[in-house]
Amino acid sequence: MGSAGALLSHSPPGLGGVPLPLRRHPLLRCAPLLPSAAPEPLRCRHGRHLRCAAADRETPVPAPQRDESPSGSLGAALEDPSPQPVQNGSFGGIAEDEEQSSLYNFLYPSKDLLPDDKEMSIFDHLEELRDRIFVSVLAVGAAIVGCFAYSKDLIRILEAPVSVQGVRFLQLSPGEFFFTTLKVSGYCGLLLGSPVILYEIIAFVLPGLTRDERKFLGPIVLGSSVLFYLGIFFSYTVLAPAALNFFVNYAEGAVESLWSIDQYFEFVLVLLFSTGLSFQVPVIQLLLGQVGLVSSDQMLSIWRYVVVGAVVAAAVLTPSTDPLTQMLLAGPLLGLYLGGAWMVRLTGR
Repeated sequence: MGSAGALLSHSPPGLGGVPLPLRRHPLLRCAPLLPSAAPEPLRCRHGRHLRCAAADRETPVPAPQRDESPSGSLGAALEDPSPQPVQNGSFGGIAEDEEQSSLYNFLYPSKDLLPDDKEMSIFDHLEELRDRIFVSVLAVGAAIVGCFAYSKDLIRILEAPVSVQGVRFLQLSPGEFFFTTLKVSGYCGLLLGSPVILYEIIAFVLPGLTRDERKFLGPIVLGSSVLFYLGIFFSYTVLAPAALNFFVNYAEGAVESLWSIDQYFEFVLVLLFSTGLSFQVPVIQLLLGQVGLVSSDQMLSIWRYVVVGAVVAAAVLTPSTDPLTQMLLAGPLLGLYLGGAWMVRLTGR
């Protein structure tokens, strides 16, 4: 046989022996037609490329010889492809490993596990998100207005940790006390409006959660709220008095304690909220454990690094530089971490 561009001449009856050129496709192998033989129907193999065998019924078609040239190797590769099986868009066992992982099941749950799942366009999601943000802002704004009406009472409550030690507060610039009351009202309003914000967030993400995730969501939300308020209470009753008493006793006999009202409340409010946020460590551990990223054994195996991390986190979160306040915050952080690892182990992770 010639190359792919060779021409086969065949003179059908009635055309006076005029040869007609027939161009061969590179992937189509045809045997020469004999005048005394009728062509057999096309026989297809493999479903991809055609191989034609039209010859004399009494004359067997010789098997094509393998072409050792580079072009022949290329043709054989095109004729006999051996595609690898593909499952779910992935090769081999990668898809099976991903489907068996907890992270894959968390990110791509089955629709049968979503009881309230419904198709929504991106604009519907954005509209729902806008409405929930509006409700949250409205609730926080109403709480801020209510706190501003009782701002002086709130200021007296926050001054209590050092008022018994004779510390006096000064207004060093016009309007400083007014802006301080606005700051205190904003923090307290955000604290009081946080349940509404939390509810709107849960209502927005709830349709996309499975039944098992919904059972797990309740304890997580309740535990997170309790730990946050517990952290604020711990900071108000333990951390803030300890830090402030340290500064007062250190300056006793040398200077008179006359503090700026704005700087004092900035110190106290930052300490309260940073402590509340730091108490969320067990919640983060439970989430990571349920997703399958970290196990309880892995959490407990790095306890030495956790001790160093707790000290560093306490130094960053506390606005003061005294070691007493840092140690008072590092101790609970370490205890919360160990308690979170123990809770992850109870869940079987």
